[in-house]
Amino acid sequence: MFNIVLHQPEIPPNTGNIIRLCANTGSKLHLIHPLGFVISEKNLERAALDYGEGVEIIHHKNFEAFLKTTQLRSYYSVSTKGESMMKDTSIKAGDYLMFGSETKGLPKECLTHKKCQKVIRIPMADGSRSLNLSNSVAILVYYALGQNDFIGLS
Repeated sequence: MFNIVLHQPEIPPNTGNIIRLCANTGSKLHLIHPLGFVISEKNLERAALDYGEGVEIIHHKNFEAFLKTTQLRSYYSVSTKGESMMKDTSIKAGDYLMFGSETKGLPKECLTHKKCQKVIRIPMADGSRSLNLSNSVAILVYYALGQNDFIGLS
């Protein structure tokens, strides 16, 4: 349905939760290395349970390799630095949604790259710094699914 891209995630339970989300929504997961942890059953089992088997997880050596191997036309970045609110974005099946690491967010090269169609922001209360990564992914994926009439889900 959608392509979820995690740029250098650092916390295994967040990635595990996102794997579970991808399994339940039919989304693909792209992991841009380096990761802040070793991919192992032990690191992900609690959050992902046994959902990882049904998820297409694609590993990319770095951002440049991601751009080259996916040959995508464009992607959306999701960041607290975004000027566009999520409600002003039309996300279609097959689109790529890129999220940054838990402590650093997305680097400037991902936010300003010519293939970055738009930098989306999830609304938050004034003075808030950020949402949890796996919560942010879930919010955007279900927002996008709603825009697409929850196609493929029952």
